[in-house]
Order: sequence, then C-alpha cells, then structure tokens
Amino acid sequence: MTRGFRTALVLIALSAGLSLPALAQDAERGRELFDLCASCHGAAGRGNQLYLAPVIAGLPQWYVEAQLTKFRDGVRGRHFDDVAGMRMRPMAMSLRSEHGDDLRDVAAYVASLPAWKPATTLSGGDATRGATPYMVCQACHGAAGEGVPGTNGPPLANQADWYLLSSIQRFKGGVRGSDPADANGAVMRGMANILQDEQAMKDVIAHITSLAGK
Repeated sequence: MTRGFRTALVLIALSAGLSLPALAQDAERGRELFDLCASCHGAAGRGNQLYLAPVIAGLPQWYVEAQLTKFRDGVRGRHFDDVAGMRMRPMAMSLRSEHGDDLRDVAAYVASLPAWKPATTLSGGDATRGATPYMVCQACHGAAGEGVPGTNGPPLANQADWYLLSSIQRFKGGVRGSDPADANGAVMRGMANILQDEQAMKDVIAHITSLAGK
C-alpha cells in the first residue's frame, strides 16, 4: 500500500467518523459475533424451528439493528410467555460498543447472508382467501412481501410460515408489542387482531409465503 493511498483511507475513515481499523475489521467482527447466533439460527441464518429461531438471512440491516436494540433495552423479550424473546435478550445485551459497534457489525453480517426461502410446514391455509386481509399488511410490508423501510415493515416473503403464525399469535395475545416504547409493535397488535381465528391467520400466511419478495 502506497503512502498516498494509505493517507486517502485515513481521510475517508475520519470523515465518516470511523477509525481506520474499523474499515477492515467490522465485517470480520460481525462474522465472529454471529458464531453465537448460529447456534440457534444456523450458520447460514436459515433458522431452526426446534429452537424457535426464525430465518434471519438477508434481513435488512436497519431491521436487525432495531430488533436487537429492542431486545437489549427490554422493549422485546420480557413477557413471561415469550420464550424465544427471553432467550434473545441476553444475546442482545452481550453486544458491546467499547471498541466499535457490535450490534451494528453483527446486523451488517446478517444482512450480507444470502436470502433463502424455507419450505412450508403449515397446512390448511388458503392463499387466495388470504390475499384480501393481506391488502392491509402490504402498506407496511409491500405488495410482494419485500418490506418497506419507510414504515419499518420488514420483508415477510422469505420468512418461515411457523414463525409467522407464532408472531401473529404473540402480537394478538399481547406477548409481543405491548411495551409502550414499541410503537411498531402496537401497530402490529392492531393488525393481528383483525385476524379472528387461526384459520384466518393460516390463510394470510399462505398468501405471504406465495409471494416472490424482493
């Protein structure tokens, strides 16, 4: 590396508010941190129903950061019926910022993983019937389930159907989204309550899993 090129890197790093080592080490740090996540979510981030771990591969960095922050700050994962959430809280709380930003780094690594569409596990849902209630959902999650950053709506099309059902049930029951600091969770609680029974949930989930995503 020439002296001039090294100087240019330093100037770029300083203008972005970063130290030079951060340019080279953030990606590696994120990969190292993900080793702990992989014990439940899998090395490729494809999830594991046995551990109640959803698919996270390819989720947007902004969404992963937001959820980890909620877990770390106790906005998610404190309800006694939220087994998976209570497991995530100590994981998020272990992310430090003394020498960089662990939360940002691991979120960036998750976002870099190739997206993957899991096989369906639920039966009995009607995708055609589920298209009508999904029209309300698409304002935040997109017509193709691709997600809408402007409304903080994550992509849904590549999420496991069992996790979507569990999430709707938790929102509906107040297990998730009931913290006063969780504005988006409160919106989702209202949406979940539109679905009157498990059949309605399965129908909209069948429609979601039929979508192409991004």
